[in-house]
Amino acid sequence: MIASVRGTVLAVSGSAAIVEVGGVGLQVTVTPDHALSLRVGSEASLRTALIVREDELALYGFADDEERSVFDLLRGVSGVGPKSAMGVLAALRPAEIALAVAQEDDAAFRKVSGVGPKTAKLIVVSLAGKLHVTQTAGRPASAATSSIGDSVLVALVGLGWSERIAGQAVEEAMASASDAEREAVPALLRIALGRLGPAGSSHDGASHGSGGALR
Repeated sequence: MIASVRGTVLAVSGSAAIVEVGGVGLQVTVTPDHALSLRVGSEASLRTALIVREDELALYGFADDEERSVFDLLRGVSGVGPKSAMGVLAALRPAEIALAVAQEDDAAFRKVSGVGPKTAKLIVVSLAGKLHVTQTAGRPASAATSSIGDSVLVALVGLGWSERIAGQAVEEAMASASDAEREAVPALLRIALGRLGPAGSSHDGASHGSGGALR
């Protein structure tokens, strides 16, 4: 069992990251939000779960032990494989999963791609009493929104924008986005990108006067 990996991030694409450990590049499947926090060339430390099947070995990575624990619990539910479990974690934070289970809210899981009504109900029933609602589950929407904004900022900087220009775009995207869009990294990222010109202009945006890099 590979319980954790630490090394240099060689590549990040979608929900896959390659981390070099002892000269070996390990491909790790992570959530989209987690992928946005990883930077090529920097060191990353991930909690991991190795899934062994007859035809493949798959390594799944998590930001902390709590996420990995929830992943293991989800995989224990009939009809939920590792990909579906990652799909749930991509849509809901552990605290939100715990809250949905505590409130018997299977609708939260039906929104996840690949999880049908029967499986959603099974998740609620199977995880009852196994998860604890932490304070972060009830944190103000502004705190959750801030975290999403930070993820979008990291993504824009990774695409070549300066932190100042990226931060301005994120603020404007937050102001114009709907409540649903402010709660989803991909949606907010699209809005922010729509307000920016070619990434190369971020490096000389200041020389264009006010608003030179933003439309």
